[in-house]
Amino acid sequence: MEALDLARLQFGVTTVYHFFFVPLTLGLSVLVAIMHTQWVRTGDESYKKMTKFWGKLFLINFAMGVVTGIVQEFQFGMNWSEYSRFVGDIFGAPLAVEALMAFFLESTFLGLWIFGWDKLPKGLHLASIWLAAIGTNISAFWILAANSFMQNPVGYTVVDGRATMTDFGALITNPNVLHQYPHVVLGGFTTAAFFVMGISAYHLIRKHKKSQEEVLIFKRSFNLAMAVGFVAVLGTMFAGHMQGQHMADYQPMKLAAAEGLWEDEDPAGLSMFQIGDEANRESVVNVRIPSLLSFLTYDTPDGMVRGLNSLNAEYQTQFADKFNQAYAEQYGLDAIDYIPPAIWLTYWSFRAMVGAGMLMFLLILVGAWFRLRGTLPNRNFYLAVMVFAIFLPYLANSTGWMLTEFGRQPWIVFGEMRVEEAISPNVGIPELWITLITFTLVYGVLMVADIWLLWKYGSAGIEPTQPAQPTPEMVADGKLAVNY
Repeated sequence: MEALDLARLQFGVTTVYHFFFVPLTLGLSVLVAIMHTQWVRTGDESYKKMTKFWGKLFLINFAMGVVTGIVQEFQFGMNWSEYSRFVGDIFGAPLAVEALMAFFLESTFLGLWIFGWDKLPKGLHLASIWLAAIGTNISAFWILAANSFMQNPVGYTVVDGRATMTDFGALITNPNVLHQYPHVVLGGFTTAAFFVMGISAYHLIRKHKKSQEEVLIFKRSFNLAMAVGFVAVLGTMFAGHMQGQHMADYQPMKLAAAEGLWEDEDPAGLSMFQIGDEANRESVVNVRIPSLLSFLTYDTPDGMVRGLNSLNAEYQTQFADKFNQAYAEQYGLDAIDYIPPAIWLTYWSFRAMVGAGMLMFLLILVGAWFRLRGTLPNRNFYLAVMVFAIFLPYLANSTGWMLTEFGRQPWIVFGEMRVEEAISPNVGIPELWITLITFTLVYGVLMVADIWLLWKYGSAGIEPTQPAQPTPEMVADGKLAVNY
Protein backbone atom coordinates (compact mmCIF):
# COMPACT_ATOMS: atom_id res chain seq x y z
CA MET A 1 0.00 0.00 0.00
CA GLU A 2 1.12 3.55 -0.72
CA ALA A 3 1.74 6.08 2.07
CA LEU A 4 -1.40 7.98 1.09
CA ASP A 5 -3.55 4.86 1.38
CA LEU A 6 -2.10 4.03 4.80
CA ALA A 7 -2.58 7.57 6.08
CA ARG A 8 -6.20 7.60 4.91
CA LEU A 9 -6.83 4.18 6.42
CA GLN A 10 -5.29 5.23 9.73
CA PHE A 11 -7.39 8.37 9.97
CA GLY A 12 -10.50 6.45 8.95
CA VAL A 13 -9.95 3.77 11.60
CA THR A 14 -9.37 6.24 14.42
CA THR A 15 -12.31 8.40 13.34
CA VAL A 16 -14.76 5.50 13.35
CA TYR A 17 -13.46 4.39 16.75
CA HIS A 18 -13.82 7.92 18.16
CA PHE A 19 -17.27 8.48 16.73
CA PHE A 20 -18.37 5.21 18.31
CA PHE A 21 -18.43 7.07 21.66
CA VAL A 22 -19.42 10.62 20.75
CA PRO A 23 -23.15 10.33 19.90
CA LEU A 24 -23.99 8.51 23.14
CA THR A 25 -22.24 11.24 25.11
CA LEU A 26 -24.23 13.96 23.34
CA GLY A 27 -27.60 12.42 24.08
CA LEU A 28 -27.07 10.63 27.38
CA SER A 29 -25.75 13.78 29.07
CA VAL A 30 -29.13 15.45 28.49
CA LEU A 31 -31.14 12.37 29.52
CA VAL A 32 -29.20 12.17 32.79
CA ALA A 33 -29.84 15.89 33.34
CA ILE A 34 -33.58 15.32 32.82
CA MET A 35 -33.55 12.47 35.36
CA HIS A 36 -31.67 14.63 37.85
CA THR A 37 -34.23 17.40 37.32
CA GLN A 38 -37.01 14.97 38.14
CA TRP A 39 -35.33 14.05 41.41
CA VAL A 40 -34.90 17.69 42.44
CA ARG A 41 -38.44 18.53 41.38
CA THR A 42 -40.19 15.61 43.07
CA GLY A 43 -37.85 14.57 45.86
CA ASP A 44 -38.47 10.93 44.84
CA GLU A 45 -35.35 8.92 45.76
CA SER A 46 -35.95 6.48 42.90
CA TYR A 47 -35.13 9.31 40.48
CA LYS A 48 -31.87 9.86 42.32
CA LYS A 49 -30.98 6.19 41.89
CA MET A 50 -31.98 6.39 38.24
CA THR A 51 -29.74 9.41 37.74
CA LYS A 52 -26.75 7.74 39.39
CA PHE A 53 -27.21 4.51 37.44
CA TRP A 54 -27.32 6.13 34.00
CA GLY A 55 -24.79 8.77 35.08
CA LYS A 56 -22.24 6.04 35.76
CA LEU A 57 -22.66 4.66 32.24
CA PHE A 58 -22.45 8.18 30.81
CA LEU A 59 -19.14 8.82 32.60
CA ILE A 60 -17.61 5.58 31.32
CA ASN A 61 -18.49 6.47 27.74
CA PHE A 62 -17.42 10.12 28.18
CA ALA A 63 -13.95 9.11 29.37
CA MET A 64 -13.42 6.83 26.38
CA GLY A 65 -14.54 9.55 23.98
CA VAL A 66 -12.03 12.03 25.39
CA VAL A 67 -9.15 9.56 25.16
CA THR A 68 -9.84 8.62 21.55
CA GLY A 69 -10.51 12.20 20.47
CA ILE A 70 -7.12 13.52 21.51
CA VAL A 71 -5.36 11.37 18.90
CA GLN A 72 -7.46 12.88 16.11
CA GLU A 73 -5.82 16.29 16.39
CA PHE A 74 -2.32 14.81 16.66
CA GLN A 75 -2.80 13.07 13.34
CA PHE A 76 -3.23 16.38 11.55
CA GLY A 77 0.35 17.24 12.39
CA MET A 78 1.78 13.75 12.03
CA ASN A 79 0.32 12.47 8.78
CA TRP A 80 -1.31 15.51 7.19
CA SER A 81 1.16 18.35 7.70
CA GLU A 82 0.49 19.94 4.30
CA TYR A 83 -3.21 19.96 5.08
CA SER A 84 -2.51 21.46 8.51
CA ARG A 85 -0.39 24.16 6.94
CA PHE A 86 -3.16 25.01 4.49
CA VAL A 87 -6.11 25.12 6.93
CA GLY A 88 -4.29 26.00 10.17
CA ASP A 89 -5.49 29.61 10.20
CA ILE A 90 -9.07 28.44 9.66
CA PHE A 91 -9.16 25.44 12.00
CA GLY A 92 -7.32 27.24 14.78
CA ALA A 93 -10.28 29.49 15.65
CA PRO A 94 -13.13 26.93 16.06
CA LEU A 95 -10.89 24.36 17.73
CA ALA A 96 -9.56 26.95 20.18
CA VAL A 97 -13.09 28.12 21.02
CA GLU A 98 -14.13 24.49 21.44
CA ALA A 99 -11.34 23.89 23.95
CA LEU A 100 -11.65 27.17 25.87
CA MET A 101 -15.42 27.45 25.91
CA ALA A 102 -17.04 24.07 25.44
CA PHE A 103 -14.54 21.48 26.68
CA PHE A 104 -13.60 23.43 29.81
CA LEU A 105 -17.29 24.05 30.48
CA GLU A 106 -18.23 20.40 30.26
CA SER A 107 -15.18 19.05 32.09
CA THR A 108 -15.35 21.60 34.94
CA PHE A 109 -19.04 21.20 35.67
CA LEU A 110 -18.93 17.46 35.11
CA GLY A 111 -16.32 17.31 37.86
CA LEU A 112 -18.59 19.34 40.14
CA TRP A 113 -21.44 16.98 39.37
CA ILE A 114 -19.41 13.84 40.05
CA PHE A 115 -18.05 15.00 43.41
CA GLY A 116 -20.93 17.26 44.41
CA TRP A 117 -23.43 14.65 45.58
CA ASP A 118 -24.66 15.57 49.08
CA LYS A 119 -22.07 18.38 49.20
CA LEU A 120 -23.47 21.05 46.89
CA PRO A 121 -26.92 22.61 47.22
CA LYS A 122 -29.41 20.64 45.11
CA GLY A 123 -30.06 23.51 42.70
CA LEU A 124 -26.36 24.17 42.10
CA HIS A 125 -25.66 20.46 41.71
CA LEU A 126 -28.47 20.18 39.16
CA ALA A 127 -27.13 23.20 37.28
CA SER A 128 -23.71 21.51 37.03
CA ILE A 129 -25.01 18.51 35.05
CA TRP A 130 -27.06 20.77 32.77
CA LEU A 131 -24.03 22.96 32.08
CA ALA A 132 -21.92 19.86 31.39
CA ALA A 133 -24.58 18.58 28.96
CA ILE A 134 -24.81 21.96 27.24
CA GLY A 135 -21.02 22.15 26.99
CA THR A 136 -20.90 18.69 25.44
CA ASN A 137 -23.36 19.65 22.71
CA ILE A 138 -21.72 23.05 22.12
CA SER A 139 -18.42 21.23 21.66
CA ALA A 140 -19.95 19.26 18.79
CA PHE A 141 -20.88 22.49 17.03
CA TRP A 142 -17.33 23.83 16.92
CA ILE A 143 -15.91 20.51 15.72
CA LEU A 144 -18.51 20.35 12.98
CA ALA A 145 -17.86 23.98 12.03
CA ALA A 146 -14.27 23.00 11.32
CA ASN A 147 -15.35 19.87 9.43
CA SER A 148 -17.85 21.88 7.39
CA PHE A 149 -15.05 24.05 6.04
CA MET A 150 -13.69 20.90 4.40
CA GLN A 151 -17.09 20.18 2.85
CA ASN A 152 -17.96 23.74 1.85
CA PRO A 153 -15.15 26.29 2.42
CA VAL A 154 -16.40 29.82 3.21
CA GLY A 155 -15.09 33.04 4.74
CA TYR A 156 -11.49 32.73 3.54
CA THR A 157 -8.95 33.75 0.96
CA VAL A 158 -5.81 31.91 -0.14
CA VAL A 159 -2.58 33.84 0.49
CA ASP A 160 0.80 32.29 -0.30
CA GLY A 161 -0.67 28.81 -0.45
CA ARG A 162 -2.50 29.09 2.87
CA ALA A 163 -6.19 29.60 3.58
CA THR A 164 -6.59 32.77 5.64
CA MET A 165 -9.82 33.53 7.46
CA THR A 166 -11.57 36.71 6.35
CA ASP A 167 -15.02 36.22 7.89
CA PHE A 168 -15.45 34.30 11.16
CA GLY A 169 -19.21 34.84 10.98
CA ALA A 170 -19.35 33.08 7.62
CA LEU A 171 -17.41 30.15 9.09
CA ILE A 172 -19.89 29.55 11.93
CA THR A 173 -22.95 30.16 9.75
CA ASN A 174 -21.70 27.88 6.99
CA PRO A 175 -24.81 26.33 5.39
CA ASN A 176 -23.16 22.93 5.76
CA VAL A 177 -22.82 23.16 9.55
CA LEU A 178 -26.34 24.53 9.91
CA HIS A 179 -27.60 21.31 8.28
CA GLN A 180 -25.01 18.93 9.67
CA TYR A 181 -25.13 19.96 13.35
CA PRO A 182 -28.86 19.21 13.95
CA HIS A 183 -28.47 15.88 12.16
CA VAL A 184 -25.50 14.82 14.31
CA VAL A 185 -26.96 16.03 17.63
CA LEU A 186 -30.36 14.45 17.00
CA GLY A 187 -28.53 11.27 16.03
CA GLY A 188 -26.83 11.47 19.43
CA PHE A 189 -30.20 11.75 21.16
CA THR A 190 -31.43 8.76 19.16
CA THR A 191 -28.35 6.76 20.20
CA ALA A 192 -28.90 7.59 23.87
CA ALA A 193 -32.62 6.78 23.66
CA PHE A 194 -32.02 3.32 22.20
CA PHE A 195 -29.16 2.72 24.63
CA VAL A 196 -31.42 3.47 27.62
CA MET A 197 -34.36 1.55 26.14
CA GLY A 198 -32.21 -1.48 25.37
CA ILE A 199 -30.69 -1.76 28.84
CA SER A 200 -34.05 -1.02 30.49
CA ALA A 201 -35.68 -3.70 28.33
CA TYR A 202 -33.05 -6.21 29.48
CA HIS A 203 -33.98 -5.58 33.10
CA LEU A 204 -37.74 -5.52 32.45
CA ILE A 205 -37.52 -8.96 30.84
CA ARG A 206 -35.99 -10.16 34.12
CA LYS A 207 -38.44 -8.24 36.31
CA HIS A 208 -39.37 -11.39 38.27
CA LYS A 209 -35.86 -11.20 39.75
CA LYS A 210 -36.06 -7.48 40.52
CA SER A 211 -37.43 -5.47 43.40
CA GLN A 212 -40.53 -3.35 42.82
CA GLU A 213 -38.40 -0.21 43.08
CA GLU A 214 -35.97 -1.44 40.41
CA VAL A 215 -38.78 -2.39 38.04
CA LEU A 216 -40.30 1.07 38.55
CA ILE A 217 -36.98 2.76 37.78
CA PHE A 218 -36.46 0.86 34.53
CA LYS A 219 -40.07 1.44 33.47
CA ARG A 220 -39.55 5.16 33.98
CA SER A 221 -36.23 5.00 32.13
CA PHE A 222 -37.78 3.16 29.21
CA ASN A 223 -40.72 5.56 28.96
CA LEU A 224 -38.50 8.64 29.13
CA ALA A 225 -36.11 7.26 26.50
CA MET A 226 -38.98 6.25 24.22
CA ALA A 227 -40.47 9.75 24.36
CA VAL A 228 -37.09 11.34 23.62
CA GLY A 229 -36.36 8.72 20.97
CA PHE A 230 -39.63 9.34 19.15
CA VAL A 231 -38.86 13.05 18.78
CA ALA A 232 -35.17 12.41 18.04
CA VAL A 233 -35.75 9.81 15.31
CA LEU A 234 -38.31 12.03 13.57
CA GLY A 235 -35.98 15.02 13.90
CA THR A 236 -33.00 13.05 12.60
CA MET A 237 -34.95 11.90 9.56
CA PHE A 238 -36.14 15.43 8.79
CA ALA A 239 -32.66 16.93 9.33
CA GLY A 240 -31.18 14.21 7.10
CA HIS A 241 -33.70 15.01 4.38
CA MET A 242 -32.80 18.70 4.52
CA GLN A 243 -29.11 17.84 4.49
CA GLY A 244 -29.65 15.70 1.39
CA GLN A 245 -31.28 18.61 -0.41
CA HIS A 246 -28.40 20.84 0.65
CA MET A 247 -25.99 18.21 -0.67
CA ALA A 248 -27.60 18.37 -4.11
CA ASP A 249 -26.72 22.08 -4.32
CA TYR A 250 -23.27 22.13 -2.70
CA GLN A 251 -21.90 18.58 -3.11
CA PRO A 252 -23.70 17.00 -6.09
CA MET A 253 -20.88 14.49 -6.57
CA LYS A 254 -21.49 13.08 -3.07
CA LEU A 255 -25.21 12.73 -3.80
CA ALA A 256 -24.47 10.95 -7.08
CA ALA A 257 -22.04 8.61 -5.30
CA ALA A 258 -24.61 7.86 -2.58
CA GLU A 259 -27.06 6.83 -5.29
CA GLY A 260 -24.54 5.13 -7.58
CA LEU A 261 -25.89 7.45 -10.28
CA TRP A 262 -23.47 7.39 -13.20
CA GLU A 263 -25.44 9.42 -15.73
CA ASP A 264 -27.73 12.46 -15.43
CA GLU A 265 -31.38 11.55 -14.92
CA ASP A 266 -34.51 13.66 -15.36
CA PRO A 267 -36.54 12.59 -13.46
CA ALA A 268 -34.28 10.48 -11.27
CA GLY A 269 -35.35 7.26 -9.58
CA LEU A 270 -34.25 6.26 -6.08
CA SER A 271 -31.99 3.22 -6.24
CA MET A 272 -33.05 0.38 -3.93
CA PHE A 273 -30.47 -2.18 -5.04
CA GLN A 274 -27.61 -1.89 -7.47
CA ILE A 275 -24.71 -3.87 -8.85
CA GLY A 276 -22.32 -1.48 -10.50
CA ASP A 277 -19.29 -1.74 -12.75
CA GLU A 278 -16.88 0.86 -11.38
CA ALA A 279 -14.21 0.04 -13.93
CA ASN A 280 -16.50 0.99 -16.82
CA ARG A 281 -18.48 3.46 -14.71
CA GLU A 282 -21.91 2.12 -15.36
CA SER A 283 -24.70 0.21 -13.63
CA VAL A 284 -25.16 -3.49 -14.37
CA VAL A 285 -28.29 -4.04 -12.27
CA ASN A 286 -30.24 -1.16 -10.74
CA VAL A 287 -33.65 -1.56 -9.09
CA ARG A 288 -35.20 1.89 -8.69
CA ILE A 289 -38.39 3.63 -7.66
CA PRO A 290 -39.15 6.05 -10.53
CA SER A 291 -38.98 9.81 -9.83
CA LEU A 292 -38.49 9.33 -6.07
CA LEU A 293 -34.94 10.72 -5.99
CA SER A 294 -36.08 13.84 -7.84
CA PHE A 295 -38.94 14.23 -5.35
CA LEU A 296 -36.66 13.84 -2.32
CA THR A 297 -34.13 16.25 -3.80
CA TYR A 298 -36.41 18.98 -5.14
CA ASP A 299 -39.83 18.27 -3.52
CA THR A 300 -41.22 17.59 -6.98
CA PRO A 301 -41.25 14.42 -9.12
CA ASP A 302 -39.58 16.38 -11.91
CA GLY A 303 -35.99 17.54 -11.79
CA MET A 304 -32.61 16.42 -13.08
CA VAL A 305 -30.09 14.89 -10.69
CA ARG A 306 -26.53 15.07 -11.97
CA GLY A 307 -24.57 11.87 -12.51
CA LEU A 308 -20.96 11.01 -11.64
CA ASN A 309 -19.65 11.01 -15.22
CA SER A 310 -20.99 14.42 -16.22
CA LEU A 311 -19.89 16.01 -12.92
CA ASN A 312 -16.43 14.55 -13.37
CA ALA A 313 -16.16 16.09 -16.83
CA GLU A 314 -17.41 19.43 -15.50
CA TYR A 315 -14.86 19.49 -12.65
CA GLN A 316 -12.03 18.57 -15.00
CA THR A 317 -12.80 21.73 -16.93
CA GLN A 318 -13.60 23.92 -13.92
CA PHE A 319 -10.37 23.13 -12.04
CA ALA A 320 -8.06 22.68 -15.04
CA ASP A 321 -5.93 25.72 -14.15
CA LYS A 322 -4.53 24.10 -11.00
CA PHE A 323 -5.23 20.39 -11.28
CA ASN A 324 -3.78 19.70 -14.71
CA GLN A 325 -1.38 17.28 -16.35
CA ALA A 326 1.61 18.82 -14.57
CA TYR A 327 -0.16 18.25 -11.24
CA ALA A 328 -0.92 14.65 -12.22
CA GLU A 329 2.73 13.99 -13.04
CA GLN A 330 3.90 15.62 -9.79
CA TYR A 331 1.74 13.31 -7.68
CA GLY A 332 2.04 10.20 -9.85
CA LEU A 333 -1.56 10.18 -11.07
CA ASP A 334 -2.58 8.58 -14.35
CA ALA A 335 -5.17 11.31 -14.85
CA ILE A 336 -7.05 13.94 -12.87
CA ASP A 337 -10.25 12.36 -11.68
CA TYR A 338 -12.95 13.63 -9.31
CA ILE A 339 -15.09 10.54 -8.81
CA PRO A 340 -14.88 9.30 -5.19
CA PRO A 341 -13.10 5.99 -4.64
CA ALA A 342 -15.08 2.89 -3.68
CA ILE A 343 -18.49 4.04 -4.90
CA TRP A 344 -19.92 0.77 -3.59
CA LEU A 345 -18.91 1.74 -0.04
CA THR A 346 -20.58 5.16 -0.28
CA TYR A 347 -23.68 3.62 -1.89
CA TRP A 348 -24.17 0.91 0.73
CA SER A 349 -23.20 3.19 3.63
CA PHE A 350 -26.09 5.46 2.68
CA ARG A 351 -28.50 2.54 2.58
CA ALA A 352 -27.29 1.13 5.88
CA MET A 353 -27.74 4.53 7.53
CA VAL A 354 -31.24 5.08 6.12
CA GLY A 355 -32.28 1.46 6.70
CA ALA A 356 -31.21 1.58 10.35
CA GLY A 357 -33.05 4.87 10.78
CA MET A 358 -36.27 3.51 9.30
CA LEU A 359 -36.08 0.40 11.48
CA MET A 360 -35.58 2.53 14.60
CA PHE A 361 -38.62 4.62 13.70
CA LEU A 362 -40.71 1.46 13.25
CA LEU A 363 -39.58 0.09 16.62
CA ILE A 364 -40.43 3.38 18.32
CA LEU A 365 -43.91 3.34 16.79
CA VAL A 366 -44.54 -0.23 17.95
CA GLY A 367 -43.34 0.63 21.44
CA ALA A 368 -45.57 3.71 21.57
CA TRP A 369 -48.56 1.55 20.58
CA PHE A 370 -47.85 -0.95 23.37
CA ARG A 371 -47.29 1.91 25.80
CA LEU A 372 -50.63 3.54 25.00
CA ARG A 373 -52.40 0.21 25.47
CA GLY A 374 -50.62 -0.37 28.79
CA THR A 375 -49.22 -3.74 27.69
CA LEU A 376 -45.55 -2.83 27.19
CA PRO A 377 -44.14 -4.57 30.32
CA ASN A 378 -45.67 -7.89 29.19
CA ARG A 379 -44.27 -7.78 25.65
CA ASN A 380 -41.10 -9.78 26.23
CA PHE A 381 -40.49 -10.42 22.53
CA TYR A 382 -40.56 -6.69 21.80
CA LEU A 383 -38.34 -5.98 24.80
CA ALA A 384 -35.85 -8.62 23.61
CA VAL A 385 -35.74 -6.98 20.18
CA MET A 386 -35.04 -3.62 21.85
CA VAL A 387 -32.02 -5.10 23.64
CA PHE A 388 -30.41 -5.88 20.28
CA ALA A 389 -31.70 -2.62 18.76
CA ILE A 390 -29.01 -0.84 20.80
CA PHE A 391 -26.69 -1.49 17.86
CA LEU A 392 -28.91 0.21 15.25
CA PRO A 393 -27.92 3.83 16.02
CA TYR A 394 -24.25 2.84 16.11
CA LEU A 395 -24.63 1.35 12.63
CA ALA A 396 -26.36 4.50 11.40
CA ASN A 397 -23.76 6.82 12.97
CA SER A 398 -20.73 4.97 11.60
CA THR A 399 -22.08 4.53 8.08
CA GLY A 400 -23.27 8.15 8.07
CA TRP A 401 -19.73 9.35 8.67
CA MET A 402 -18.40 7.00 6.01
CA LEU A 403 -20.82 8.57 3.57
CA THR A 404 -19.80 12.07 4.64
CA GLU A 405 -16.06 11.51 4.31
CA PHE A 406 -15.81 9.01 1.44
CA GLY A 407 -18.29 10.96 -0.63
CA ARG A 408 -16.16 14.11 -0.36
CA GLN A 409 -13.12 12.42 -1.91
CA PRO A 410 -10.82 13.14 -3.68
CA TRP A 411 -11.11 16.56 -2.03
CA ILE A 412 -9.81 17.17 1.46
CA VAL A 413 -10.97 20.80 1.17
CA PHE A 414 -13.56 21.01 -1.58
CA GLY A 415 -12.35 22.99 -4.58
CA GLU A 416 -9.03 23.92 -2.97
CA MET A 417 -6.96 20.90 -1.92
CA ARG A 418 -6.96 17.29 -3.02
CA VAL A 419 -6.07 14.45 -0.67
CA GLU A 420 -2.79 13.48 -2.33
CA GLU A 421 -1.26 16.93 -1.80
CA ALA A 422 -2.29 17.06 1.89
CA ILE A 423 -0.13 14.22 3.21
CA SER A 424 3.09 14.77 5.18
CA PRO A 425 6.03 14.44 2.77
CA ASN A 426 8.47 13.09 5.38
CA VAL A 427 6.35 10.30 6.88
CA GLY A 428 7.28 6.98 5.36
CA ILE A 429 5.45 3.71 4.94
CA PRO A 430 7.14 1.95 7.92
CA GLU A 431 6.08 4.72 10.31
CA LEU A 432 2.54 4.64 8.99
CA TRP A 433 2.31 0.87 9.36
CA ILE A 434 3.61 1.05 12.94
CA THR A 435 1.20 3.78 13.98
CA LEU A 436 -1.73 2.20 12.12
CA ILE A 437 -1.25 -1.15 13.85
CA THR A 438 -0.62 0.50 17.23
CA PHE A 439 -3.66 2.77 17.06
CA THR A 440 -5.88 -0.06 15.83
CA LEU A 441 -4.81 -2.37 18.65
CA VAL A 442 -5.00 0.28 21.38
CA TYR A 443 -8.35 1.57 20.17
CA GLY A 444 -9.60 -1.99 19.87
CA VAL A 445 -8.67 -2.64 23.50
CA LEU A 446 -10.36 0.60 24.56
CA MET A 447 -13.53 -0.29 22.68
CA VAL A 448 -13.63 -3.75 24.22
CA ALA A 449 -13.03 -2.19 27.65
CA ASP A 450 -15.80 0.35 27.07
CA ILE A 451 -18.32 -2.26 25.97
CA TRP A 452 -17.33 -4.56 28.85
CA LEU A 453 -17.68 -1.79 31.45
CA LEU A 454 -21.01 -0.65 30.01
CA TRP A 455 -22.25 -4.23 30.06
CA LYS A 456 -20.90 -4.91 33.54
CA TYR A 457 -22.53 -1.92 35.18
CA GLY A 458 -25.53 -1.77 32.87
CA SER A 459 -26.52 -5.40 33.43
CA ALA A 460 -25.84 -5.27 37.17
CA GLY A 461 -28.94 -3.19 37.74
CA ILE A 462 -29.68 -0.91 40.66
CA GLU A 463 -28.96 -1.90 44.23
CA PRO A 464 -32.13 -2.00 46.33
CA THR A 465 -32.48 0.28 49.31
CA GLN A 466 -30.91 -1.44 52.28
CA PRO A 467 -32.48 -1.04 55.72
CA ALA A 468 -30.30 0.63 58.30
CA GLN A 469 -28.23 -1.85 60.29
CA PRO A 470 -28.85 -1.86 64.06
CA THR A 471 -26.12 -0.33 66.16
CA PRO A 472 -25.34 -1.04 69.84
CA GLU A 473 -26.70 2.42 70.67
CA MET A 474 -30.05 1.55 69.00
CA VAL A 475 -30.33 -1.67 70.98
CA ALA A 476 -29.48 0.07 74.25
CA ASP A 477 -32.05 2.80 73.64
CA GLY A 478 -34.77 0.33 72.74
CA LYS A 479 -35.08 1.71 69.18
CA LEU A 480 -34.38 -1.55 67.39
CA ALA A 481 -37.98 -2.23 66.37
CA VAL A 482 -38.38 1.28 64.92
CA ASN A 483 -35.10 1.53 63.05
CA TYR A 484 -34.51 -1.99 61.75
